[in-house]
Amino acid sequence: MADTTIPEKALAVVVDALDKANVLVAERFPGELARRQPIHTVYGGAHLFKADAAKKLGALALRALQEYAPDAPALAEAIGLDREIAGRIYPRVVEKLTREPVEDFRLDFEDGFGNRPDEEEDRVAQSAADEVAAGLAAGSLPQRIGIRIKPLNEELKRRSLRTFDLFLTRLLERTNGTLPPNFVVMLPKVTTPEQVTALASACDAFEYWRNIPKGSLRFEIMIETTQSVFAADGSVALPRLIAEGRGRIVAAHFGAYDYTAACSITAAHQHMLHPACDFARHVMQVALAGTGVWLSDGPTNIMPIGPHRAAPGAALSAAQRSENTRVVHRAWKLHAKHVRHSLVTGFYQGWDLHPAQFVTRYATVYAFFLEGLAAASDRLRNFVQKAAQATLVGEVFDDAATGQGLLNYFLRAMNCGAVSEPEGVEMSGLTLEELRGKSFVKILANRRELR
Repeated sequence: MADTTIPEKALAVVVDALDKANVLVAERFPGELARRQPIHTVYGGAHLFKADAAKKLGALALRALQEYAPDAPALAEAIGLDREIAGRIYPRVVEKLTREPVEDFRLDFEDGFGNRPDEEEDRVAQSAADEVAAGLAAGSLPQRIGIRIKPLNEELKRRSLRTFDLFLTRLLERTNGTLPPNFVVMLPKVTTPEQVTALASACDAFEYWRNIPKGSLRFEIMIETTQSVFAADGSVALPRLIAEGRGRIVAAHFGAYDYTAACSITAAHQHMLHPACDFARHVMQVALAGTGVWLSDGPTNIMPIGPHRAAPGAALSAAQRSENTRVVHRAWKLHAKHVRHSLVTGFYQGWDLHPAQFVTRYATVYAFFLEGLAAASDRLRNFVQKAAQATLVGEVFDDAATGQGLLNYFLRAMNCGAVSEPEGVEMSGLTLEELRGKSFVKILANRRELR
């Protein structure tokens, strides 16, 4: 055995001193969790929600696709896709809009609802809960659903938590105590950690008094104020906000328009691609990387809606139809540009405000993953075969840290529907069990054992 200088007992003191810190890091940064992240959240006023909303929104999205991009070449032209890629994704978009047009929905009691008389918001909180319960019974709800309450600022804090309680009370009464799967509450316009603490405490209290399992209620926070990015003392605010959620926070959603307004950016320049937004998103990424908290980007606020509508029993002129198409395609191109920017910068979820945006959401996400699939396939196959030894494929050099990133590429491609499981198996060179395991380290360890 080779000689060393530091005595074993002295070295043990140094090594053992790391135990607590290493355990704490592992607890705080568990990495991506084995859950399916939706690629969008659809927001709609709570007063408008119906049990069959997802199906109706899907029908409207399909109608927009058929009217403004009736085939793959038309879709390629509309949003600037490669024609070969458009041909591959077009049937997938149609299938998605038919089978699961909405992956996540938020009944909005904030901006999409407004400040109404208390009696009216009380009624809507209960009637909206009735519709969610009916959708749960009918199996018509999206895979994820929830409500956005008003902010917990001084003016609205009681109104916000009353709606929270009224909605949940009525919902559980109608469902015999059962929450919809993946139900969440969204807390907007966070300005202080105490607001997060208050919502976590309200969840504790509701679970206690309704006698439902602790931890049943989860929530999300909106990062749309400067105070939710940096605290008053200059520290990054996000870690404290997440800690105050006491394990209940599942996602952080960026709100571009409130945030840019808070930064004194004029209305004409408040948009998703403003450098101020990139800065805030980067802070969110760095602060929350490895925590298991999902990141979501904001919406495009230019709607793909043609200016002309036919009167009952009448038809639009050719000029009116042409203008409608130009307006919708222009809005689609903008939305596609925003979605692609989010994907490139590592935000794999965003908001949609109109069913016609589902077309560009799914088309852009599918195209994004398919465009890089061949290169990712070659790199991952080579990397696994080399069993974590550095390898050179073409002009791209991979080290061990890249392996999980390549695996995550396939996982997200399959998660969103761009790639089917059989295609993922074929192109990655992995088994379905290895893909579902979601751990590159375990894949290599198991393959080494088999050698």
